[in-house]
Amino acid sequence: MNILVITDKLILGGAEMYFCKLENQLQHPSISFHYAAGSGELYEKIKHKNNFIEMSRTKHLHNLKKLRNLISYKQIDVIHANSLRMVLYCIAVQKLTKKKFKIVYTKHNITVLEEKYPSIFKHILNNYVERIITVSEFEKENLAKAGITPSKITTVYNGVDLKQFAFHNKDKGESFKVGILARLSEEKNHALFIKIAHQLRDIPNIMFYIAGDGPEKEKIKDMIQSQNLVHKIKMVGPVYHPEEFIKKMDLLLLTSYREVFPMVILEAMAVGTPIISINKGGIGEAIIGNKTGFLINEHSVEDFCSKILDIKANEVIRKQLIENALSKVQTDFSLEQMVSNTLKEYLNCS
Repeated sequence: MNILVITDKLILGGAEMYFCKLENQLQHPSISFHYAAGSGELYEKIKHKNNFIEMSRTKHLHNLKKLRNLISYKQIDVIHANSLRMVLYCIAVQKLTKKKFKIVYTKHNITVLEEKYPSIFKHILNNYVERIITVSEFEKENLAKAGITPSKITTVYNGVDLKQFAFHNKDKGESFKVGILARLSEEKNHALFIKIAHQLRDIPNIMFYIAGDGPEKEKIKDMIQSQNLVHKIKMVGPVYHPEEFIKKMDLLLLTSYREVFPMVILEAMAVGTPIISINKGGIGEAIIGNKTGFLINEHSVEDFCSKILDIKANEVIRKQLIENALSKVQTDFSLEQMVSNTLKEYLNCS
């Protein structure tokens, strides 16, 4: 059996890290694995470069030709597409080559097509995709409600590399560090994070840290400056070793407008950093409220601030959250489970 795993690009991001984990870990005695992706800084994480083909991030016809040649030469049986665009690539190549390879699609995020043209989205997934992997039960249920054939869909949770994200006992520092690690884009709602920092600006030993890069960078900088919070909020830029940033934080916040199932939550649970998150998407499948973290149902500055102060003041609560979170991630979200369950989906296509 010959399998090709593809994704759009290798920039820093959850779907891209998922691709790298599969590339690093997948192995099976009766399967040959091949990989293709657009360029990006995560290329250095690719281990099997002899089985990797770099695609263009802009030249789509060029990519289709590359894939067509690769599929024919390597006699690919299954393509695992890690974005809807890659699913469309696969369909185009099938039309061009008349090859009968099967498509597995991991749905990492909410797509424009499903929001604006749900009937087309449903048609594509029901008629061209063999297996659909969702990263949360919440998303699996959403697809079924949208008319996608339920028997096609399986939840395979994201897995944490517990060696990279090793548990870390924190020493009490001079300041209590509250962080956010997310792409600097509108849907991550950094404005709420800044409002929370503003609300707690008069507490001298709380500091706030924004890690990541993205299109909202200058806007976020302006917000910090306009509210005179330069002394209170530090922007640390792109993070190439997320485990180091998360370990340094005493608390991690997630303030997004929407989420499917963010990897950073599991990473924080693994290293021992408590989490306060907005209750969106499948987040509640990892953060059990008041047990493995705190869930906030609305984008309320007051609710976030209240929980921050609770964790800061109460060592017993903090330690209990950390212990429960570590146990949960070890039991339900290991990298080994993710790889094993993904392999099962490939074999289901044979």
